[in-house]
Amino acid sequence: MNTGFILYDVYANIKQWFRNRSAVFWTLLFPILLILIFGSIFFNTNDITYDIIVRDLDNSSFSEILIGILENISVLNIQQVEEDENISMLMIKNDVAAAVIIPPGFGSKMSESLVNPSISTNISLYYDPSRRETVDVIRTILQSTLYEFNLRLTGGRSIVGLDENIIASEEFNYIDFFVPGMIGFTIMTSCIYGSIERNTKYRKNGILRKLLTMPISKAEWFLAKMLFMLFLSFLSTLVIILVGVAAFNLHVYPGILAIVIIISSSFLFTGIGMLIARFVRDEETADMAGGAVTFPMMFLAGTFFPLDIMPGFLQVAARFLPLYYVNEGLRNAMIYDNVEKAVYFTSFVVLFSLFFFILGVFLTKWSED
Repeated sequence: MNTGFILYDVYANIKQWFRNRSAVFWTLLFPILLILIFGSIFFNTNDITYDIIVRDLDNSSFSEILIGILENISVLNIQQVEEDENISMLMIKNDVAAAVIIPPGFGSKMSESLVNPSISTNISLYYDPSRRETVDVIRTILQSTLYEFNLRLTGGRSIVGLDENIIASEEFNYIDFFVPGMIGFTIMTSCIYGSIERNTKYRKNGILRKLLTMPISKAEWFLAKMLFMLFLSFLSTLVIILVGVAAFNLHVYPGILAIVIIISSSFLFTGIGMLIARFVRDEETADMAGGAVTFPMMFLAGTFFPLDIMPGFLQVAARFLPLYYVNEGLRNAMIYDNVEKAVYFTSFVVLFSLFFFILGVFLTKWSED
């Protein structure tokens, strides 16, 4: 074994790496971002609260006692409502994962059950299956609360149970709610990484300098690249939906708003990729630069982790990330069929795409610095 050659080659590579300031920057930034993101999400979990709607249709002393117990649970943020609006629409409008309804006659059945052991009653839990992690926590808290409630009243006999209901149609599965986020994440990664890779390669091969001699503007060249990435975005979206339908009996309904979001998000993330490529000088650092941008959005924008499980400051930060609006827009357009909220999120995606297109055209340089 030629130990001398091995050691010298390692030394030469380390020295070359240190000389490449861009490589050093992106190599160190990526792990720093990872530890900060996951540390912030999971370190101070005691500060996390879960919003839940409570509608009391009984207004008895027993229902008031139960609500009082729920309000004393520090991790629950109880929102009592009186509206007669459909509970599913109320949950979507207030952006909560779960709601509890105390039915009429709850108090009278409670009183009767203390005398007649055969009588029992239920409270209803309505939940959003797309936010499974949050719902699992809320369900566990409610089950523990009802167990304690029964224990205090009867010494252990179950007189109050939990009746669970999904807020969307029964034909939907969890995969249906996960797919919109998967589409948004796929468009983001393919557009950002693809744009960085192509532009870095063009700069290295001298193609960007040659564009100065061609009768085209930077806006035209920028738009051409965006249209190509749009083709890839539609292709990947189509593949996800077709495979999902064939393998998992997927139920999603992409309408005009979903198409607008896909077009806008493709332009948006292509623009971000082009901007990153403006500051990446070699292919070796391109992947690290792309990861430093895509990973924070991937984990903070509600693709895999619901915002509910994050501390408050991260929930605020998520609303500054373009992917958050893409995910929520697609989810409301393709699953909830909530036109009002879909239009709201779509408008943000369109504004983001216009901003990054204009910024990209302004900052893109074909000549070397």
